[in-house]
Amino acid sequence: MKKFIGFFIFLFVFSCTEYVDKPKNLVSKSTMAEIIAEMAINDQIMFLYPGKSLESETRFILKSHNIRTADFVESYKYYVIKQEMRGVVEDAQEILKDKDPKAAEKIEKESGQIINKELPTLERR
Repeated sequence: MKKFIGFFIFLFVFSCTEYVDKPKNLVSKSTMAEIIAEMAINDQIMFLYPGKSLESETRFILKSHNIRTADFVESYKYYVIKQEMRGVVEDAQEILKDKDPKAAEKIEKESGQIINKELPTLERR
């Protein structure tokens, strides 16, 4: 009986290896990086035109890559859950650096501030 229960526990543990299923129309990492880089450039429009909506520009970016919004959202969720989004964002930063050398200075400056920022010390009471 113990072997029987142990077998089912073993079977149950190893049958649930994936937390999230791979989306049917998964966007590749390189395409995802290109889209995120274009959206970051597009996001700068908010500084020039504060009242402007970015919805039509975002749709244009996705349409230019022949990607549906639902596919982009599902792929984004998949990469975040699988903890692969950091690599995609780093690739997007490289694309931005190639497009605009001034952006490289700003990215390096801001990423250095985030990493080197001193965290408050925790006090034990």
